[in-house]
Amino acid sequence: MTELISDGLFLPALILAALGFVVPRLFALVLPEGVKPLMLNAFLSTVLLIILSALFFVALYLWQGAPLEEITATGRTTAVVVFGQLGLAAAIIWAPIMLLSVAGLPRKWVKETW
Repeated sequence: MTELISDGLFLPALILAALGFVVPRLFALVLPEGVKPLMLNAFLSTVLLIILSALFFVALYLWQGAPLEEITATGRTTAVVVFGQLGLAAAIIWAPIMLLSVAGLPRKWVKETW
């Protein structure tokens, strides 16, 4: 099971893809209906998914046995930038799914029309 989570690519990609689908749906529960809130949802989802992806990569490093001191050995700012870049690079997995999830939200609108 450990190999599927950290060594393999399938389960991490599946987790990132699932986050890409779920995060906009959760924001849609809080935000009102309308085009401007839909664009806000896309922006907030993008920012949160970059952060969650970066934290996911930190968790994978820790899962592999890298001590936190070693991860932050070059400085915390450098570590945040590096893992932020990894989170942004992971957008190749979660961004298309997030966009499809956001695009599907107007179908469930009750008060506003697209």
